[in-house]
Amino acid sequence: MEAKEIYDGHADLWVRKAPILLSDYSARPRVLELCGDVKGLTVLDLGCGEGYVGRQVAKSGAHSVTGYDVSRAMIDGANQTAAAMGLEGLSYHVSDLRQAEFGDPQNPVDLVIAVFLFNYMDADSMSRILKRVRQVLKPEGRFIFTVPHPMLPWIKPAERPFYMRPEGGYFSSVDVPFPGRIWRRDGESVEVQAVHKTFTTYFRALGEAGFGQMPVVEELHITADHVALDPDFFGPLVDLPLHVAFSLSP
Repeated sequence: MEAKEIYDGHADLWVRKAPILLSDYSARPRVLELCGDVKGLTVLDLGCGEGYVGRQVAKSGAHSVTGYDVSRAMIDGANQTAAAMGLEGLSYHVSDLRQAEFGDPQNPVDLVIAVFLFNYMDADSMSRILKRVRQVLKPEGRFIFTVPHPMLPWIKPAERPFYMRPEGGYFSSVDVPFPGRIWRRDGESVEVQAVHKTFTTYFRALGEAGFGQMPVVEELHITADHVALDPDFFGPLVDLPLHVAFSLSP
């Protein structure tokens, strides 16, 4: 299923002003930490969804945050929530980044983020986007992206609060879409998808895109603080690698 279909059909379950999805605890806070001091920065938010991360970046003092997403319903939610919160410097565009260019190489930006974007496309599409990121990012800029952990589908049962259902083997299933679900703490769940890639896929694509420095790579997981907050929700995920965060400069 295409990302547009997934998110247009359930945008209302994604729109939120406070953390409620599992990944709002297990991934997005670390993305914001990796962004560091964003005061005065120009930012591109690729696959912005309903704008949750971009809003936090704007609230932290970014000069501008420009979001792109394939889902019209998610972009509508992003605009409505930003307006309701009275946030400035945010702009959103409906765009299939696999086929459209973004940003302007003549006016490069300070920071590019892509939170769970590349798991919705094949490796070739990801490679094209990475090359464009390299073109629109300042030499001293930063690029941060997250994806589901490549091994999670094989080590986590298809149960709440997060799973991906594998089809085939780890190496033979590159570019195969794995259906999955991720839960909210209120018991609702939303459909997600991971077009499978190995770590080799990511590193090779970054190198081919011209990123010459070794990225910082972190495997994101549930912490003791998460379990203390909600043992029933977070407990089933203890000691499992859920996501991977990549942070790098040109």
